Amino acid sequence: MKRLAEAPSPCPPPSSLPPPVSPAVIETLAVDVRGLVKSYSGAEIVRGIDLAIRHGEVFALLGPNGAGKTTTVEILEGYRTRDQGEVSVLGVDPGRQRAMLKSRIGIVLQSPGVDRYLTVRETIAMYATFYPHPRSVDEVIDLVGLEEKRSARVLKLSGGQQRRLDVAIALVGNPELLFLDEPTTGFDPSARHEAWEVIKNLASLGMTVLLTTHYMDEAQFLADRVAVIVAGRIVAEGPPATLGERNLANARIRYRPPSGATPPGGLFAPPGLDGFTEITPGDVVHALHQLTGWAIDHRVCLDELEVTRLSLEDIYLSLTATQSGDSSSQSAPTGTRNGGGA
Repeated sequence: MKRLAEAPSPCPPPSSLPPPVSPAVIETLAVDVRGLVKSYSGAEIVRGIDLAIRHGEVFALLGPNGAGKTTTVEILEGYRTRDQGEVSVLGVDPGRQRAMLKSRIGIVLQSPGVDRYLTVRETIAMYATFYPHPRSVDEVIDLVGLEEKRSARVLKLSGGQQRRLDVAIALVGNPELLFLDEPTTGFDPSARHEAWEVIKNLASLGMTVLLTTHYMDEAQFLADRVAVIVAGRIVAEGPPATLGERNLANARIRYRPPSGATPPGGLFAPPGLDGFTEITPGDVVHALHQLTGWAIDHRVCLDELEVTRLSLEDIYLSLTATQSGDSSSQSAPTGTRNGGGA
């Protein structure tokens, strides 16, 4: 990107893009996005997004429907053009050099549309022919844990096994970067955890993964870092444990007080609609000691006593609660890539 000459004025006009990233940092990035903008029918869906994803990182992009995350990912994949901004994926501009990028990325869509009557091995072998330097078919089958199903037809696979096959199809091209679009939507808990283990195995191999999901526990379990996009803007970014400084938030004490009993001052609040009293003391250890000591002294049972901190879902809901409806209602038109939401 060309840099403008310095203006003689002591107050030069601000740039629409952040300062250039140093070459040493760029070399460590699998995805480098600065000032990304995309509009449909005059409405901005993506409003100046900046992203930096390191090689070997599992990165989760979170946001409500219509927030712009799918549009952003499709631009990174090369399926949509951008209006403004600088985008580099594996050192390649996906908008101008998509042919150079296609063989270096893998994409796992929500509904891949695999032939249901082929076997697992036949399916993976067929997709391997689409790439110049594919992985060994048997190696990929072992990697995703489908060794015992290699001769089974796709229609005989369980939901979790089908998702493993989806990942295998994306892996057989030996990609450097894997895009996972809502990888466990509609799965039962068992199938979800099967898919998580496959993704964790990929991360252990050093593969870069960009994940979109609506499940906060999924992001918490899988991602090294997450970004929350609301109304086309990144509103928070960081490790799941510290997003929104939730690691610094005071712990909450919740309990269901017995009828007629009133704990000491500062340890009691009017019960909520669920019948629970909830307090957020500055010193949770001291408060818990006082509360349990009072209960023991007065022979009071504190039903369902628990101590919790803000969850990733709490932070996510807080960040997305302020989303305005004027931009979230506008969604991207359906393109060649599966899925049409923004």
